[in-house]
Amino acid sequence: SIVERDITDLLTGPMFEPLRKDSVAFRQVTVESGTVVWPNGADLCPDVLIWGGPPPKSSAVPPQSLTLKSPTLVR
Repeated sequence: SIVERDITDLLTGPMFEPLRKDSVAFRQVTVESGTVVWPNGADLCPDVLIWGGPPPKSSAVPPQSLTLKSPTLVR
């Protein structure tokens, strides 16, 4: 399955500021060790990225693919 996730609310703090303001920087995301990472060292915990927090206590299976939506640029 494929999940599209708006991660705007997860991009908080100084490491994510350039990603919130620059869509080109945001699109430089890569996948490493089961999560997303940007060249500036910013990354998201897989639990937060997939489940929005710790994994649920159910037998839900994480998606096979995840599409990140670029945040609206903040000016």
